[in-house]
Amino acid sequence: MKNRWTWHGGGLAAARARFGEGRQPWIDLSTGINPHAWPVPDDMEIDWRRLPCEANLREMERTAALYFGVDPRHLCALPGTETGLRIVSSLLGPEAQYLAPTYRTHEEMFPVSSAVSSASPSNPESGVLILANPNNPDGRHWTRDALLALADNRAEEGWLIVDEAFADSDPTHSLAPDIADHRRLLIFRSFGKFFGLAGLRLGFLLGPEAIVDQMRRKLGAWPISAAAIAIGAAAYADHEWIAATRNRLRRERLRLDEILIGCGYRPMGACPLFTLIATDDAMALFERLAQRAILTRPFDHNPRWLRIGLPESNEALSRLQRALLLD
Repeated sequence: MKNRWTWHGGGLAAARARFGEGRQPWIDLSTGINPHAWPVPDDMEIDWRRLPCEANLREMERTAALYFGVDPRHLCALPGTETGLRIVSSLLGPEAQYLAPTYRTHEEMFPVSSAVSSASPSNPESGVLILANPNNPDGRHWTRDALLALADNRAEEGWLIVDEAFADSDPTHSLAPDIADHRRLLIFRSFGKFFGLAGLRLGFLLGPEAIVDQMRRKLGAWPISAAAIAIGAAAYADHEWIAATRNRLRRERLRLDEILIGCGYRPMGACPLFTLIATDDAMALFERLAQRAILTRPFDHNPRWLRIGLPESNEALSRLQRALLLD
């Protein structure tokens, strides 16, 4: 493994081992996970003794499909999006290109892969092309028309794969309603980021029915836990919480931006769950914050970038502000 801090977010155990416990509790801002998780009811019944019920899984998928705006036959639940991303190459072939910068998984999910600059997404038009919308880590959005053009211009055997892990905050950017059997478009959606329950390991593949059926066969029997089925079904049906959370995340992202600007940084991107700043030595800033028990996310491919997730509380935001203002 390369430097743990630039490998993935969420390395809180490694941070504690490296920097110690400190005088205050650790604040993990290294991921783009909603710090205000969907409240799992205390009385939710989950039968841990029996195998997950297939009928309940299909019902959960129908609820999720309604939420995404896609026909249920075009959707397959996954035991986490990461698993689906790493399986899909066995369905589409060994080669792909991915728009960079982006998730490390996009680079690794096909045996033969190469980067394409995000400044020129219109090329190539053949083969498999992977991108994220909104993108991680810069929070950039692609327009629906631009992405549909990419999908509809794919040559025979070509596919557009869109990772919409952060699309829940603003569903107007999603291509889910445009999924069709004739369109060479696959979409991956994540449950854990917006709903704040990443440990549940639940995601979805959206695509033509033939590809969805192939993915089901790859996953085999009982791919989704009973807990993920029950919680996913209830959360996707909680329209009041979803609407309130979208508004809350937008407000909190604006407040985070105000703090960063006041500390001399320019926030980048439009994803409510995280922001990106540039500084001369991001690793030095990362270590300075870590010494104050605040974990952020640096990048080996750009030593000037530091990604910062939403703080959970005003107290956490104030701690971040004080740490950034220190010499």
